[in-house]
Amino acid sequence: MIAHFTRLYADPDGESHFQDPSRELDLVEFAPPAPPLYLSPPAAATNFSFFGAPSGWHSDWHPSAKRNLFAVITGEWEVSASDGETRRFLAGSVLLVEDTTGKGHTSRVVSNEDSLALLVLL
Repeated sequence: MIAHFTRLYADPDGESHFQDPSRELDLVEFAPPAPPLYLSPPAAATNFSFFGAPSGWHSDWHPSAKRNLFAVITGEWEVSASDGETRRFLAGSVLLVEDTTGKGHTSRVVSNEDSLALLVLL
């Protein structure tokens, strides 16, 4: 099984870009006696928060304050990288945000409903 997600990062010149990495999941005995589950290798995290924004919320260009994993629970986001590419993130989307330097990105909630996301600091 493979997990797909999107990565937003800054290159050495400070331009932000999207990338589409994936992680292979291995079948493991995670919580015996429950049947085996698929799991990726662990990654270190500092803490997590829930992240909410109202419909219509938008930002100007900014780098991310810290590396984080942003998982959309409800609503829909539109994020633009400084290289000109724009992507939409629906409920269930996962974005690894690593553009902590350079111009950064813009973001906005494009759904008619407010958005709730899970923010995991890395």
